[in-house]
Amino acid sequence: MARFNIRRTAAQAATGPTSPVATTGRTVRNHNGGTGHLRDEKSELFLLAVANLVGQDTFYERGGDRDDRYTALVRHLAVSAPEWTLDLLRWLRYGAAMRTASLVGAAEFTRARLDAGLPGHSRQVVDAVLQRPDEPGELLAYWTSRYGRNLPKPLKRGVADAVARLYDARALLKYDTASKGYRFGDVLELTHPAPHRDKPWQGELFRHALDRRHRPDEALPPAGNAVLTAHHELMAVPVAERRALVTGPGGAERLAAAGMTWEALAGWLQGPLDAAVWEAVIPSMGPMALVRNLRNFDRAEVPDEVAAAVARRIADRGEVKRSRQFPFRYLAAHRNVPSLRWGHALEQALRHSLENVPELPGRTLVLVDRSGSMFDAPSAQTQLNRADAAAVFGTALALRSADADLVEFGTGSRPIALRPGDSLLKAVERFGNLGGTDTAEAVRAHYRGHDRVVVVTDEQAYGAFVRDPLESVPAHVPCYTWNLAGYRLGHAPSGTGNRHTFGGLTDAAFRLIPLLEAGQDATWPWERDRQSPKKPSETRRP
Repeated sequence: MARFNIRRTAAQAATGPTSPVATTGRTVRNHNGGTGHLRDEKSELFLLAVANLVGQDTFYERGGDRDDRYTALVRHLAVSAPEWTLDLLRWLRYGAAMRTASLVGAAEFTRARLDAGLPGHSRQVVDAVLQRPDEPGELLAYWTSRYGRNLPKPLKRGVADAVARLYDARALLKYDTASKGYRFGDVLELTHPAPHRDKPWQGELFRHALDRRHRPDEALPPAGNAVLTAHHELMAVPVAERRALVTGPGGAERLAAAGMTWEALAGWLQGPLDAAVWEAVIPSMGPMALVRNLRNFDRAEVPDEVAAAVARRIADRGEVKRSRQFPFRYLAAHRNVPSLRWGHALEQALRHSLENVPELPGRTLVLVDRSGSMFDAPSAQTQLNRADAAAVFGTALALRSADADLVEFGTGSRPIALRPGDSLLKAVERFGNLGGTDTAEAVRAHYRGHDRVVVVTDEQAYGAFVRDPLESVPAHVPCYTWNLAGYRLGHAPSGTGNRHTFGGLTDAAFRLIPLLEAGQDATWPWERDRQSPKKPSETRRP
């Protein structure tokens, strides 16, 4: 059956393709006193989900109020549209890399289905969002804090499915620590998972996890488990001999074989990590652990040849894609390091993380919101804010476009100069803080017959007299709003009529622009991913 090579109707040709994030036609006041366009429930939940770092305040919403809005939407749609919500939460964890929001969503989805007396979907959604070995414990901790220690069967079975998929020796050593409220042994006792059929060694691993929880002084590793045995032997080395063991011949290999993480290394050594120790543990560190520790490497004066090896891994495209980190994390690292030796690697990593940014033909106007409300920090783990994320995404799009005008706006607006071959990291430093959010005036001042307009914003434009800040752009010119905050109201109509909204803290949304401009209706990202054939190496676990 033909799906794309079809004649469009006259109405479709006039209005342009449709996109999933849609407004209802109703308007109310937004947080800034301007006109806010109400979205439908699925659109509101989608934009909130891809921007919501649970428990974090934003400029206009307290973290608790924001979380309540999120859980209320999940609970409602878990009953009224369970398949759609299941797909959203699965994609939120795997596609958008939103960890906490997906775990909370799965728990609230399950609670809503139970309260409504509806079977199905809950076990699947719990298993779907659990991707890292510490997350079964995280999910149980959230559930018991909200709903008590009585665990329903769908929750237990979903967690058990994930445990059989995720638990192994290295996961036990990395994540089963005394700082956790729910240890691996607790999860096993509460959910009773059976060992995976393809992992006959898992039964002994489960018994060892229980021993570590209840009899830590007597817990001996399974005889056939090389990693746990090597780790046990390493822990038995006298403290006075440990540093020499690590920094001597074969030290790096021994640390790797024993699953020793860099986080645990300082405690095991009972002393600081100097250059020689870092050199031994760096080969077994993951790419984002390397990025987070660049400042520590400089402080320890790690040799240049070691730094060069670290830089090669940071800049490796495959490593960047596997790490699935938000692009602005590389900007945070760039700002945090004292030396210049990481700059080129971080620039390459940032560009790899933005590979979905299309090369747009024609002329593009890119407007980046630098108003005060964009300067709230999106995460307690980084000093960056939504304004920084907006600058990264807007600049990346402008640099990849054939002919682009990049503009920052707030109460006023001004062009940001770009030259061919500019460093993205350096270009981002040219942005400032411009006060209010007069989106309409920025569009009017800078639109000069461009082929498209992209606005990266939190959508909280002011000016009650302005119904649509994009109204000065002709109706046949596509306008794309990229929402980075997930507030309830939009600044303009969207979904039809060459007006489209997408959002999130990754670059995945950029893939919609060429699709829409080819005249194809856009779908939700998980539906688009199902339609696109993947190479075997790109296929994720279900």
